[in-house]
Amino acid sequence: MKSNEVVRIAIAETSVIIRGGLTAALKRLPNVKVQPIELLSVEALHDCVRTQCPEMLIVNPAFGNYFDVAKFREEISNRIHLIALVTSFVDASLLGKYDESISIFDDLDILSRKIAGLLNVASEEEMDNQDTLSQREKEIVICVVKGMTNKEIAEKLFLSIHTVITHRRNISKKLQIHSAAGLTIYAIVNKLVTLNEVKGL
Repeated sequence: MKSNEVVRIAIAETSVIIRGGLTAALKRLPNVKVQPIELLSVEALHDCVRTQCPEMLIVNPAFGNYFDVAKFREEISNRIHLIALVTSFVDASLLGKYDESISIFDDLDILSRKIAGLLNVASEEEMDNQDTLSQREKEIVICVVKGMTNKEIAEKLFLSIHTVITHRRNISKKLQIHSAAGLTIYAIVNKLVTLNEVKGL
């Protein structure tokens, strides 16, 4: 999921203080734009699922006297991530039925990480790391800079040619560099190779 998409998150909680506080916290999440939907009855929850199709439901396990996760999943046709809202002691075996759980004691960072994890949204730190290469990718860059063909790289690193091509595609995507000359500059600047190792200089 892209970080600029709006995510509908329903909050099923009878306490106006907890519900309102969670709504305010969700609006402050750094990597996700949230449209919170506050629900205070079981009827409102069923209407919301039917008409607004939220991507996520944060629900107190005691909501409506007892929130039956299995029954809820059977009744709905679309896939909704279920998050238990823990406001008091809850049996751990009960929490295992949910996709995730949050506590009223969680801070904004924990809440953000859990929501983003369910939505597969990259955090700012992960976004920063998208341009860093793995050790294998660095080895392939070095081989490319030295003028080796895909076949030669595959033989040297004991990989299939298809794997080498896949790595090269991933390298280009990560670095936004689409030429051997560009990779050569990248390799020199990042001290992967020295000038005298580069073929043709």
